[in-house]
Amino acid sequence: MHIALTDQEKEVAISLLLSSSIKKNQKILIAGNICRNFYFVDSGCLRLFSCDNEGLEHNVMFCPENWWVADIASFSTQSAAFYGIDALEDCELLYYSFQNLEKLYLLVPKFERFFRILIQNGFNFYQSQITANVSLTALERYALFQERYPKLEQRITQKHIASYLGVTPIFLSRIRKRKFQSKK
Repeated sequence: MHIALTDQEKEVAISLLLSSSIKKNQKILIAGNICRNFYFVDSGCLRLFSCDNEGLEHNVMFCPENWWVADIASFSTQSAAFYGIDALEDCELLYYSFQNLEKLYLLVPKFERFFRILIQNGFNFYQSQITANVSLTALERYALFQERYPKLEQRITQKHIASYLGVTPIFLSRIRKRKFQSKK
């Protein structure tokens, strides 16, 4: 995707790629720590989230299969992370450490293009999410969630979906009920 690689370039990319299996609820990044890895979800689902001063968690993004995730600001500057990342399901992850990704950029410069496009697309997604949060109704945000994350609703808890939408789990139940009744 985004770049064409020779067999030799593929071998280099794979040689620098690391893997990890993590269990549901396991944290792979705690806010305040440095994000040292850029993760690809091979199976399972991660979430990117923040905590407010009252300790409430706010889900910013879900990362099911074939999604990449990192606290980009922390990863790129190797400074303290604002976001946390943890597993909503058991996961199989592939990832590049900061050092290995820098090495990959030098050995296969095409990957700078790949990750630039990936990060641009992520930034566009993030901006559209912010706009949706301030301009759409809860029902419209729920419909957008269903569009962006097809079938994820059956895999993760209502609590996490409600946090992503900026509503309470009780209000989310009302939205679902209203949407279900309107389909009849």
